[in-house]
Amino acid sequence: MNLIITCARHLESETRRELIGILEKLGDSEPIVTITNMSGILTAETKLEPIEVVKKIKEMLLDEPWCIRYCLRVIPIQRITETHIESIEDEISDLIQLISNEESYRVSIEKRNSNISSQELISRIAKKIKNKVSLEFPDKIILIEVLGNKTGIAIVKKADILSVEKTKRSMSE
Repeated sequence: MNLIITCARHLESETRRELIGILEKLGDSEPIVTITNMSGILTAETKLEPIEVVKKIKEMLLDEPWCIRYCLRVIPIQRITETHIESIEDEISDLIQLISNEESYRVSIEKRNSNISSQELISRIAKKIKNKVSLEFPDKIILIEVLGNKTGIAIVKKADILSVEKTKRSMSE
């Protein structure tokens, strides 16, 4: 999985079809889109670069706002690991070089079907990074998406995550 997609509950099948169409249009002839056992959550495996995919979907949305009806958020994932504090910490250690010395950061954790400790995870990660923390306007976000026993990790800019609703709202302003 290198994308996590959220949608309204009970619209997973429509969202899956929409996403497969979008990924095929972007050049992936064989994307694998899976409806998870969590309501409103899908995962996708594409051979395209996930952050680029999000960027291109955002461009599609700005050109034709009505072309995306079911996807609510599209989140790029760079690494997948087991949902254990140690393995998440190890994967993040490998990705930390994506944050330059001058950049501020924030850790964002979204947990679904897991009781892993967010506080412990955040404090362990913070010990590894000497950069300044900015909760309001970070240069980079360390994104931890926990889906049961699997966890997706990415270090991204705020613009690398697509919120369809926010994008559409910004167009009308």
